[in-house]
Amino acid sequence: MSTDTQASAGTVRGEGQEALLQLKSINVSYGNIAAVKELSLTVYPGEIVCLIGSNGAGKSTTLRTISGLLRPRSGDVVFEGKRINGVPGHDVVKLGICQSPEGRKIFQRMTVSENLDLGAFTRKDTAKIAEDRENVLELFPRLRERVDQKAGTMSGGEQQMLAVARALLGNPRLLLLDEPSMGLAPVLVDVIFETIERIRAQGTTVLLVEQNALAALEIADYAYVLESGRLNLEGPAADLLDDPSVTAAYLGGH
Repeated sequence: MSTDTQASAGTVRGEGQEALLQLKSINVSYGNIAAVKELSLTVYPGEIVCLIGSNGAGKSTTLRTISGLLRPRSGDVVFEGKRINGVPGHDVVKLGICQSPEGRKIFQRMTVSENLDLGAFTRKDTAKIAEDRENVLELFPRLRERVDQKAGTMSGGEQQMLAVARALLGNPRLLLLDEPSMGLAPVLVDVIFETIERIRAQGTTVLLVEQNALAALEIADYAYVLESGRLNLEGPAADLLDDPSVTAAYLGGH
């Protein structure tokens, strides 16, 4: 399926919009091992876009490359029309790309409040930081209840909420979420995905990596399927939910 696929009746995806993010034939390797091969994708403002695929498909590597933690061997990462290959990770955050990493990576010995403060470490707009902090505590009421609690003493679901909230304190225009439902009970998975939809409704574009393909496709606008580092399939998420090959490979045949 091409990026010109009709996203909905009478509407072409991205029509009249400049892309927020483009990956142009990127190749990423760990030493001599190729992890991502000739990958191209596009994210438009206001979308939820998901990357799905099995373990080792290159999903997390793709996010790490966008974040500036890895540098592509070839190809370009373009954000808001500017090539950002080689921009250090902390400067990528300043550009408006923030990531909630796989495994949460919160600072366990710090309080919830201190973790949130670190999410805004590149910012100087004190009044807006306070406003954004209040907003994430409204998104995640459990964090408000535990604001002075050591992060490492919270449940896995609460720690995941904190990881997402911390990323939001960077005031991203593009939020990268890497496996936000990993290891969570089903009821908390529902909470996380409902919150992702609310984040998008508030104006933040989301690029989501998720092994729970069904949950991801149900909230996404557009999806890319990776297989062994290569793009295998792409299209409107609703179409992929009905695609027999996707159903068989990633949705358990349902």
